[in-house]
Amino acid sequence: MTTLGAVFRPQLAPERLRSVVRLADDVGLEELWLWEDCFREGGISTAAAALAWTERVRVGVGLLPVPLRNVAVTAMEAASLHRMFPGRAILGVGHGVQDWMGQVGARAGSPLTLLREHLVALRALLGGERVTTEGRYVRLDDVALDWPPRGPVEVLAGATGPRTVRLTGEAADGTVLTADTSPEGVRQARRLIEEGRAAAGRTDGSHKVVVYLLAATGAGADERLRADLVAEGAGGEADLGVAGDAEAVAKAVRRLAEAGADSVILQPTSDEPDPEGFVRFVAEEVRPLVP
Repeated sequence: MTTLGAVFRPQLAPERLRSVVRLADDVGLEELWLWEDCFREGGISTAAAALAWTERVRVGVGLLPVPLRNVAVTAMEAASLHRMFPGRAILGVGHGVQDWMGQVGARAGSPLTLLREHLVALRALLGGERVTTEGRYVRLDDVALDWPPRGPVEVLAGATGPRTVRLTGEAADGTVLTADTSPEGVRQARRLIEEGRAAAGRTDGSHKVVVYLLAATGAGADERLRADLVAEGAGGEADLGVAGDAEAVAKAVRRLAEAGADSVILQPTSDEPDPEGFVRFVAEEVRPLVP
């Protein structure tokens, strides 16, 4: 069964989160995802609040930019969420937008090396290991968590380019793909992920693929969708985004699922006029149409 979720976009003020996440819990939305976009809401603080305000909905953070975070801090915060809200926190890490990383003096010379080192150390720490490592970017000396998660937890990583997608297969438990990913892009990502897993000799479980899907419904849906695609530089590309009623959106979700997505997270446009209504639409109208 394909997991279906929605995004609380950080263009909304932090004080809007409570009403959206409470509604998501009430209407049975499976997952609500948050973004740590510079320079808006913090990913861990908003995730903790969302989890505390709810009982059932899973809360994802996609993504935490690794240049901004010492891996020990990432592990401490992730472990705390997993222990306080077992089974409901989903955390992903990624390169971060390079221009933003440059603005704060954290741009890495080799983002791929940094992400690999961060993932390897993070998964080890969350697995309860004591870690000593001297990498190009990640340096730990006899570090272990006092309060690691009580059981195995997944660490996801965001990716766009082929080298990073392949790395997620090597070093992460799942991959988060942006809304610029078509169904064919999902198929290509699956192939690269499997190449990465094979290169690393990984046979542990399955690898989750999460895909964002830009979606608009209601008045002006086509115009709002096109404006967001143009703003992202993808205005003329086919198979990206969907505007229309529940059946149209569900059809787009099904195409991504058939291509290999395990979870499809519906991303409202940046000017979505009714965030609560969008969450209700996803949970009550689209969900019944997605197997």
